[in-house]
Amino acid sequence: MAGVAMATLAACEDFDIDLRDIGNGFDTTSAVQQLPGRPRPDDRGVISYPNYQVVVARQDDTIRGIAIRLGLNPDELAAYNGVEADAILRRDEIIALPSRVAEPSPATGAIATGPIQPLDVSAIATSALDRADASGAVVSAPLAPAATPSPAAATPVLQGSEPIRHQVLRGETVFSISRLYNVPVTNIAEWNGLNSEFTIREGQFLLVPRGGAAPAPTAATIVTAPGAGTATPLPPSASTPLPDETPSVPLPAAAAPTAPDIGTPTQPATANARFSMPLQGAIIRSYAPGSNEGIDIGASAGTNVSAADSGSVAAVTTDTSGGAIVVLKHSDGLLTVYTQMGGLTVEKNDSVSRGQTIGKVRAGSPSFLHFEVRRGLQSLDPADYLP
Repeated sequence: MAGVAMATLAACEDFDIDLRDIGNGFDTTSAVQQLPGRPRPDDRGVISYPNYQVVVARQDDTIRGIAIRLGLNPDELAAYNGVEADAILRRDEIIALPSRVAEPSPATGAIATGPIQPLDVSAIATSALDRADASGAVVSAPLAPAATPSPAAATPVLQGSEPIRHQVLRGETVFSISRLYNVPVTNIAEWNGLNSEFTIREGQFLLVPRGGAAPAPTAATIVTAPGAGTATPLPPSASTPLPDETPSVPLPAAAAPTAPDIGTPTQPATANARFSMPLQGAIIRSYAPGSNEGIDIGASAGTNVSAADSGSVAAVTTDTSGGAIVVLKHSDGLLTVYTQMGGLTVEKNDSVSRGQTIGKVRAGSPSFLHFEVRRGLQSLDPADYLP
């Protein structure tokens, strides 16, 4: 959800995606320096790794054209990549192969780029666990089984360290995938030939270069060994009497404290909150940086959603599940993001006032509004800004 909002923010005009002009922005320089470039494909467009192969699309290439070039079934190749067989692909777009073809070699125009590194099974397993769905089932990109090399692959060209092959799930964006693997968005875009809006589709395969530093463990993720931690208190014994805690000398009665002079009652602090609630409802999911970049407010489908403050509509778009996303820009540079909406009543560049209806809650199980407060791409805890 947060990744969708970030992608929307990045699409706003004059929005600094690298946060270079924001004082508290982050710096991905070290991560970029650790990441390799994408290997050069052979004359057919094929890049080969130990566990899978991909094809780099040419200008005006189609799935059908690639299938004919490699002797594959066009419909099978199209279904495997979640795209129509005759859809025109972007130049440098990555197409995953459901089965292996002849390995790149000097005969196919490939150039050696270095030795193939062993497959990092633990990294792939960790990524798969991170993508576990709410039911507990692990969702991972299917890997094509390694086939016995054909005679044409007698002299394969080594293609370098194997990147992670990620299949886009419903609701994901390049920004959420970037956070999942701790790899800069620009590197993912360069490796996969994405356009300036970082458009991806459900079922698409992306190559994610390895090299990003693993995120530091938080207090919530640190688990102590059984028996470690706070010592277990000694339970009371039926045979040992409890200590006599009655004082030998009676203590004097404490004097009633004098009520402090609080002066004239002031207006409740909630009345001065920076933003107003976009709708009334229970918070069914709290702010948790890294997993939930805002709050989810439970509400019936069709409930009106109001602008948290006056401002202008910076962006209006939809996520891959069809839910509408609205981003409002406010006078002090703060942004508010509203998702899981429908029935919008505003358009991009519209001016809105505090409390103005901007749309309705979309139907769902359960139905809710996802609300975020941001300064640039940095999420903030909405509780600090709401009544």
